[in-house]
Amino acid sequence: QMRLDQSGGGLAQPGESRTLSCATANPSFISYDLGWFRQSPGKEREFVAAISRSGGDKSYADSVKGRFTVSRDNTKNTADLRMHGMKPEATAVYFCAVRPFGISLYSGDYTIWGRGTQVPVSS
Repeated sequence: QMRLDQSGGGLAQPGESRTLSCATANPSFISYDLGWFRQSPGKEREFVAAISRSGGDKSYADSVKGRFTVSRDNTKNTADLRMHGMKPEATAVYFCAVRPFGISLYSGDYTIWGRGTQVPVSS
């Protein structure tokens, strides 16, 4: 079973940038498509971004398009979510997740999840 270890995040002020990372020691990482999701208190988990196993296809939620960038390095079994222009409404616990059958915007389609990392955005 693949384990996803998340790092990064932490308190950000509005307008600042943060980078989240997702890593695994499992070389099968290259066979999985990866998604980033976030969950704010009292809200449903929502899609943020996704990247295909090759890195060639990417998808973003409208709310982050143009400000967030998803990437991956299959030689290191890692993926990053670079977040620029942070807004208070981006305050959430962010999760990375993988699935073996293509990019999906639906959290229920992902089979393996990281434990999440908190990203508060506040002045």
